[in-house]
Amino acid sequence: MTDYLGAHMSIAGGLHLAIDRAVAAGCGVLQIFTRNSNQWRGKQISDADCDLFRRKFAASGLHEIVSHDIYLINLAAAPGDVRDKSLLAFRDELETCARLGIHKVVMHPGSHLADTPEAGLARVTEAFDRLFGEVPQFEGRVLLETTAGQGTNLGRTFEELQAIISASKNPDRFGVCFDTCHTFAAGYDIATEAGYRDTMEQFDRIIGIGRLQCFHFNDSRKGLGSRVDRHEHIGQGTLGIQPFGFILNDPRFAIIPKILETPKGDNDEMDAVNLALLRGLTG
Repeated sequence: MTDYLGAHMSIAGGLHLAIDRAVAAGCGVLQIFTRNSNQWRGKQISDADCDLFRRKFAASGLHEIVSHDIYLINLAAAPGDVRDKSLLAFRDELETCARLGIHKVVMHPGSHLADTPEAGLARVTEAFDRLFGEVPQFEGRVLLETTAGQGTNLGRTFEELQAIISASKNPDRFGVCFDTCHTFAAGYDIATEAGYRDTMEQFDRIIGIGRLQCFHFNDSRKGLGSRVDRHEHIGQGTLGIQPFGFILNDPRFAIIPKILETPKGDNDEMDAVNLALLRGLTG
C-alpha cells in the first residue's frame, strides 16, 4: 500500500514472517516485537536471519518497520534487580534494532512504584543517557509512548514525556508514539474536532509536533479520563470513528506510521477489516 497504515504482527516462526503477514494484510507499515515480549532474554538472532529480514523488508514495499520493547522493562524502577534486567534488555533491543535496520523503538516510560513520579522520570532519562552511550551503532530514535496512567504508570501527560526528553543529554534521540486509546483514557478528549485541535495544540506547545513519530490506532473500551488501558476495534469503542479521520486527514501526519494494536480475530482477519475502515476515512 502507498499509505502509512499498518498493524503489529507476530514474529512466530521467524522475524521475517511478520513482514509476510503485514503484506498479506495490506499494511504500508509494520510494528513487531524483536523477541518474546514476556521473557527477559530473547533468543540471539543470527547474522543470516538479520540479512533475511533486511532483504524481505527491502522487497516488501513497506515504508517503515517499528519495534516495540518488551512489556517487562521498567526503566523507572529503583536500583535493583528489575532495573538491572531492564537496562540489559533495552540495550539488547537497541543492538538488535541496529542489526535489523529498524530506526524507531516504541517504549512505555515505566512505573515509579513506591517513589515519586519525578524520581521515576529522572531514572528513565538516566537510563537512556547511559544506553545511547553504550549502543552507538543504534542511530535511530526511542519513541516514548503516551499511556493511560493506570496505577503508577508514567507517561499519562505530555508534561511527563517532555520531562524525560528535556532532562536528557540526548534530547534529539527521542520522539513520541501517540496511542489514541491511551491518550483518551488519560483525559485528552480527541473524540471531538475541537478537542482534537486542542490536544494537538497542547502537544505542540509542550513537546513539539515534530517529535510525534508514530501513532498507535486503537479505539478504547473505557471512557475519557478512565485511566484504564483497554483496546477496542476501530469505531466500536468510546472514542468512535471520528478521531481517526481527524488524524488521517491532518497533513502534518501524512507520512507518520499509524499502527493498529486492536484485537486480531481468530485468523488475524480483523486487521484487514480495521484497515479498510480507516482507509474509508481519508480524502
